[in-house]
Amino acid sequence: MRAFTADLPPRVAKSALAAVVNGEMVDLSFALEADATLRLVTPDAPEALDLYRHSTAHLMAAAVTALFPGTQCGIGPSTDDGFFYDFVVARPFVPEDLVAIEAKMREIAKGDIPYERRMMPKAEAMRLFEARGEPLKVQLIDEKGGPVVSCYTIADLFVDFCLGPHVPSTGRLKAFKLLSASNAYWKGDAANQPMQRIYGTAFFSKKLMDAHLARIEEARKRDHRRIGKDLDLFSFHDEGPGFAFFHPNGMIILNEILDFWRAVHRDAGYVEVRTPIILSESLWHRSGHWDNYREAMYFTEIDEGRFAVKPMNCPGGLLIYLNQPHSYRDLPIRMAELGLVHRHEKSGVLHGLLRVRQFTQDDAHIFCLPEQLRDEVIGVIDITDRIYKAFGFEDVRVELATRPEKSIGTAEMWAHATGALEQALEARGIKYKINAGEGAFYAPKIEYHIRDCLGRSWQCGTIQVDMAMPERFDLAYVGADNAPHRPAMVHRAILGSIERFLGILIEHYGGDFPLWLSPVQVAVLPVSDRFNDYAGRTVQAIKAGGLRVTLDHSSDKVSAKIRRASLGKTPYMLILGEKEAAAGTVSVRDRTLGDLGVETLEGFLGRATQEIREKKLRPKAAGSA
Repeated sequence: MRAFTADLPPRVAKSALAAVVNGEMVDLSFALEADATLRLVTPDAPEALDLYRHSTAHLMAAAVTALFPGTQCGIGPSTDDGFFYDFVVARPFVPEDLVAIEAKMREIAKGDIPYERRMMPKAEAMRLFEARGEPLKVQLIDEKGGPVVSCYTIADLFVDFCLGPHVPSTGRLKAFKLLSASNAYWKGDAANQPMQRIYGTAFFSKKLMDAHLARIEEARKRDHRRIGKDLDLFSFHDEGPGFAFFHPNGMIILNEILDFWRAVHRDAGYVEVRTPIILSESLWHRSGHWDNYREAMYFTEIDEGRFAVKPMNCPGGLLIYLNQPHSYRDLPIRMAELGLVHRHEKSGVLHGLLRVRQFTQDDAHIFCLPEQLRDEVIGVIDITDRIYKAFGFEDVRVELATRPEKSIGTAEMWAHATGALEQALEARGIKYKINAGEGAFYAPKIEYHIRDCLGRSWQCGTIQVDMAMPERFDLAYVGADNAPHRPAMVHRAILGSIERFLGILIEHYGGDFPLWLSPVQVAVLPVSDRFNDYAGRTVQAIKAGGLRVTLDHSSDKVSAKIRRASLGKTPYMLILGEKEAAAGTVSVRDRTLGDLGVETLEGFLGRATQEIREKKLRPKAAGSA
């Protein structure tokens, strides 16, 4: 019996990283014992980058244990953007440590040391790691290991309990970079052992890695928390952890988003409702949220009764439907709600506007005849497409999540609901991926993932067809046969969390909002105090035209005023000097494109108003993301 790689041509063996044998990825040293289907994993294979990054995580752990004797190792998986590894060390890592660790990684990589797999009885493996002072590994082997366990070594530098596979040797790892270190906990539980996590990334070429690092740097510049502070949009305070405080500039953007959202929904035949934030505990038992969601809910008492702060809006919409009888002629009923919800997120996952404890869902609940489901879902797909395009999101991925293991309702209900979603997607010619078992506990769902200017994917919209909740709440309508029937229900959100969507927008635009969203749309900049009167009249005319405007009447030079307006991301600057005052004109400067020339104020206002009405995106500077 011999490794199949012994018979590979040298050029093929040099590029191969692993192999897939009978559908399972294995090391190149794997020995074939019988005929099998075989596919080599080369750098262009779909599995290759995860394999490469997992091996780089092991390389990093070998460097850490070499430089910091007594280190305990946790886990070190690959991630979407790279890899990490958790360690128990005597002190937190500092930036200088990362430089030293990366240098040691390069030294080990240069040695081209094989990744060797060792199979050993479980008890022997536990004794090995116990002798090495690695109690966390002993715990993992005890919990996850079978009678015989798999371990990987990098010479005598490092040994890890790992299923593998790995690249053949450290010399295959060429382009990697350590990025940061942070606090972590064993198994992600704050009650467990504190650890230090080192993040890194790895690619098959330095060119690809440099491009990724450039995207990371651009993302840092676009961080919505920094831009939010610079533009005075929102803040967070210890007195309300996880709760955003929106400032006047932030409210302007939020209200513009919501005004647009309301207009789209009016056009689509929706009516707007509002339901209470606090509802009785019994309602949440009835809806099923108590059994499936209570760990994320807040509770209180009113008049000695138990109540819950709503994490979702749907039970309130159901109560509105139940408030009066309905005929089949009334359906569909499309109820939209900008509902404020609260969810108890752990403090460690809070992240600016992207992960908060209080947020507004752009919710809607559609009550319809079962035979109307397909068309109602198509209607939601159409307005979702309209809304995303208005914000500049053209690259959208769609997934269909099906029944999870923990769910309510019958198999027939789930089949009907899933079928309606599939039919609507196919009617619109939308390609989609199936996420088996990832639906909500009460309904299958379509999920929308939008891609921003940096190529990052954000899950925002959902469309859920629910046959179970109408059953639990005994919803009914009177049919043409004058008998009661059960309606179907569609839950849907397009932006998802308004607060989170704003955070995504800030980073997507880099704070350079389209004119219709900009808190300040025009800055009037007189070149000296002599033209302040003309500037004042210009400001009044712009306000009368419906635009948001500021006047910089400071005694600074006009170059300083332009810089100040540019830093504030103001789209247009009107520069007023002697020629403009004499002719009754304005000199227009676009923040991105620079000077646009002189025109009448009426001409500028007409053009700007059209830009707002058409919700045009801002032009991009040369070389921008």
